[in-house]
Amino acid sequence: MIKLMLDNKNGKVWDLSQIVSDITWKTTRIGKPGSLEFSVIRNGLYEASDFQYNNGDVIRFQVDDANLFYGYIFKISEGLDEAVKILCYDQIRYLLANNTYVFSNVTAADVVRRIAGDFQLKLGRIDDTGYRIPTMVEDNQKLIDIICKALTLTLINGGRNYFLFDDFGSLSVRDSESMLLDFIVGDQSLMHDYAAERSIDSDTYNRVKLYRDNKKTGRRDTYIAQDSANIAKWGLLQLTQSVDEDKNPAQIDELLNTLITIKNRESRTLRIDAIGDVRARAGCYVPIVIGERGINQPFLVEECTHRFEGGGHTMTLELKVI
Repeated sequence: MIKLMLDNKNGKVWDLSQIVSDITWKTTRIGKPGSLEFSVIRNGLYEASDFQYNNGDVIRFQVDDANLFYGYIFKISEGLDEAVKILCYDQIRYLLANNTYVFSNVTAADVVRRIAGDFQLKLGRIDDTGYRIPTMVEDNQKLIDIICKALTLTLINGGRNYFLFDDFGSLSVRDSESMLLDFIVGDQSLMHDYAAERSIDSDTYNRVKLYRDNKKTGRRDTYIAQDSANIAKWGLLQLTQSVDEDKNPAQIDELLNTLITIKNRESRTLRIDAIGDVRARAGCYVPIVIGERGINQPFLVEECTHRFEGGGHTMTLELKVI
């Protein structure tokens, strides 16, 4: 059962469940807020005469008592017809603002707590991300990009994959491996279509070049790891990054090996259209079984779109092999 509530922040709370249609709930693992989009009919049969909706109003969305979305109206689209389209975002939308930060010896969790405190955002469960980032200097950068950078550094240096999401009104950081869903999507289980893709067009590199400026010698130290076989097969795809001056050669070699391991491979993505299950969201791992592709393993959900139309519930999962 769908329940969609609107809070005008003026003491009135409206139940839109009977006048709403075409609901789409979308989550993305990196860099975007969660969104909820729906339509209401002006002057509908069940609509109260004093009902109103405005940007900034609070929206709560639940399905079968599961809390899915808590956010705010950001766009109202109206025309000659009676349908009004309303677009809402969760708290992560406020992380699209820019600011300047200098961090030293912090974890990604520390970065999230600092930014949330500065921008008066509510926090929920924040897992200990472990790895301490020596320095991060971010000049007039988007807050979400700063957080994503901290999480990426944690993955590269700490080997753990954490993600940020809004958990029904509270910013949370969780280890993706702790979010393995306990149901299968695939052959004879929810799936009704899929599309598979292999690519070296983005985020694939067969040579990694790291450098640091050595103040003692006045020179730039360069470190390189590469896969000659893949260079011959794909052409030269180079990733170049700077490293902190305080890293020693052993630490730089370890970072090189980590990067070449992560980046020197095809990006494999899989899109699945399936019957909806509200437990699926971006950042989770979901077990996938597709016999004709030889697939039987968990995939990380990069993007998840749920659609509720005419009493039906479907979902589209954009997946990535990690």
